Amino acid sequence: MDDWQLVVDSFWPLFWGGLTGTIPLALASFALGLVIAVGIALLRLSANRVLSWFARAYVSAIRGTPLLVQLFVIFYGLPSIGVTLPSWPAAVIAFSLNVGGYAAEVVRAAILSVPKGQWEAGYTIGMSNALTMRRVILPQAARVSVPPLSNTFISLVKDTSLASLILVAEMFRVAEQIATFSNEFLLVYAEAAFVYWIFCTVLSAAQSRIERRLDRYVAH
Repeated sequence: MDDWQLVVDSFWPLFWGGLTGTIPLALASFALGLVIAVGIALLRLSANRVLSWFARAYVSAIRGTPLLVQLFVIFYGLPSIGVTLPSWPAAVIAFSLNVGGYAAEVVRAAILSVPKGQWEAGYTIGMSNALTMRRVILPQAARVSVPPLSNTFISLVKDTSLASLILVAEMFRVAEQIATFSNEFLLVYAEAAFVYWIFCTVLSAAQSRIERRLDRYVAH
C-alpha cells in the first residue's frame, strides 16, 4: 500500500512537470531548431561552395557528437570563455542546434523530392528562384517532411530528460527529486517512463491525424 500510495501521490507532480517543463522545452527547442534546419538545408543546396561546405560541416558536427556532450559544452563549457547562460536557455540552445542538424537533412530531402516541373512552372509565370522556393517548393516539401519531423519532435520530448543534468525543472528532474526523497528509485523512474509513454502516445496519435488530413491533398 505504501508503494501504491507513492505512485498515486507522485503521478500528478510528474505529469505536471511534463506539461509545464518537458513539453514547453521541447516545443521551444523544436521551433527554433526547425528554423535552423530550413536555413541549413537551403545552404546545403546552395551553389556557393563555401556556404554549402559550412552547412555540411555543421550537420557533420551535430550528427557526429552526442547530444549530452553538446548540452555540457553549452552550459558548462561556454562560461570558460565568459559566456554564462541560465540552465533553461542553455538547454533550448543545445536542443535547437541538435534538432537543426538532424532536421536539416529531412528538409533537404523533402525539397529535393519536389518534381523539377514545379520549378519550371514557377519560372513560367515569372517567379524568381527565391519566390518559387518560398511559394511553390517549400509548401510542398513541408507536407512531405511532416512524418519524419514529427518523429524528430517525439524523440526530442524524450531527449529533454537530459536537461535534468543541468538542473532544468522538467519532468525527469521532478522524478529525481521524488526518488531521492522516497528512496524508491525503481518505482519512481518506472512511473516517469510511463508518463513519458503517455505523452509520446498522444503525440503519435496527433501525428497520425495530421498525416491523414494532409493525405487528402495528395493525388492518388
